[in-house]
Amino acid sequence: MLKIWAQKTAAVQRSKSGLSPCLIRLQKDLSELARDSNTDIEFANPSDQTKFTVVYRPPIGIYVGGQFRFSFEITDDYPHTAPKVLCVQKIYHPNIDTEGHVCLNVLREDWNPVLNIQSVIFGLQMLFTAPNPEDPLNTDAAQNMINDLSGFKQNVAASMKGGNVKGVKYECVLASAAHSRGCC
Repeated sequence: MLKIWAQKTAAVQRSKSGLSPCLIRLQKDLSELARDSNTDIEFANPSDQTKFTVVYRPPIGIYVGGQFRFSFEITDDYPHTAPKVLCVQKIYHPNIDTEGHVCLNVLREDWNPVLNIQSVIFGLQMLFTAPNPEDPLNTDAAQNMINDLSGFKQNVAASMKGGNVKGVKYECVLASAAHSRGCC
């Protein structure tokens, strides 16, 4: 009973602080994030927690060695509405189109208020561990992965170095190059 009363008192104090329900939930989600050495969160404006970047460096899989940046925008409807997530770089991936839109079920039909920022980050991490060519946004990459896995891996490697794949120029996303501001 005391625990429930403490939670209710804390909620009343938060509402007096002027924070919206969205910001209260977002602060909770951000404070509970599982930290790992392969994922960073950057705030361009520390006073605005509704816009941030998640940087992911896959430790295994086809995309190992890359550093991928995703912008997150949290709307006032959060957690009832999923965050808006875009890949900042142009990358060759079956589930991410060249404009940066991400095909991830928890950002679409499977989103519900029980999910949180950690759920989205985990989903993004899984896209790099196990890309899903059966639910693509980049159909060319998906068909390449299905029909010629070896060729797909070569295209991923070339694109990560900032090369051209089938007439499309990709950005260098190699983690080592990110520090030196160059590529290859």
